[in-house]
Amino acid sequence: MAGIQEISAGLQFPEGPIAMPDGSILLVEIQRGTLTRVLPDGAQKIAARLGGGPNGAALGPDGRVYVCNNGGFQWHRVGEHVYPGHQPEDYAGGSIQRVDLATGEVETLYTHCGGHPLRGPNDIVFDAEGGFWFTDLGKTRARDLDWGGLYYARPDGGSIREVVYPLLSPNGVGLSPDGRRLYVAESLTARVFAWDLSGPGQIARAPTGNGGRLLAGVGGLQYFDSLAVDSEGAVCVATIANGGITRIAADGQRVEHFPMPDPLTTNLCFGGSDLRTAYVTLSATGRLVRTRWPVPGIPLNF
Repeated sequence: MAGIQEISAGLQFPEGPIAMPDGSILLVEIQRGTLTRVLPDGAQKIAARLGGGPNGAALGPDGRVYVCNNGGFQWHRVGEHVYPGHQPEDYAGGSIQRVDLATGEVETLYTHCGGHPLRGPNDIVFDAEGGFWFTDLGKTRARDLDWGGLYYARPDGGSIREVVYPLLSPNGVGLSPDGRRLYVAESLTARVFAWDLSGPGQIARAPTGNGGRLLAGVGGLQYFDSLAVDSEGAVCVATIANGGITRIAADGQRVEHFPMPDPLTTNLCFGGSDLRTAYVTLSATGRLVRTRWPVPGIPLNF
């Protein structure tokens, strides 16, 4: 993999990058509670103020940005690094939000599913039919933590379903190049699970505890965060503690690690004319960087 080039610094725990057609990158700043546009020269412009803890983000079929808001964190600084902690005192719940990029207007689409509150929505991906999958990682407190789940919703705010529950700290979510398989990375277990899809928002449930199959898991001191899928069907997972990107082949048989200069490497997206530029959020140090990926990424549905 080619060298790493810094695009912008001074971000407040960046996540959820989206490569835009004009060469800019939209991302969230979880600590600042904003959706921010980073221009090609590194300049930063706030696109919307969301509050709480904006996390994963994706463009929808209407051109608006859909954001998983985890409700925020307690924050801790250790030297030059910033770390998220437990549920904050002002926590008011999690939500799915929608942002109009033209006006900066923010709408809240979902706060509950089936009478249960969303706790810490984390990552999001749209399918070709215009619905979106998202994970809810839950929140941690001093002596306990939430179970998480996998959900499917429509962008009009009128339909949300719990598809897989419980999961332990589900984080990154993505679709295979043909859209027939869904992947979820669990943070605390450092495992990626796969579900075959039988239709929009429908999984072909396997005879396992969560209805999916284990694609891969890694040992040692590392945790999985958000993910993207490349054109070979490999699942590319941002990796914490062992900071970098872990690339898992589509069959789960080959696992590679590409190191990054930040222990909290949290997310990536693919962009550029050939989709071989990986834009990576380095959250502990507040940076957005780019690097050339060995193969192209896949174009997102919207």
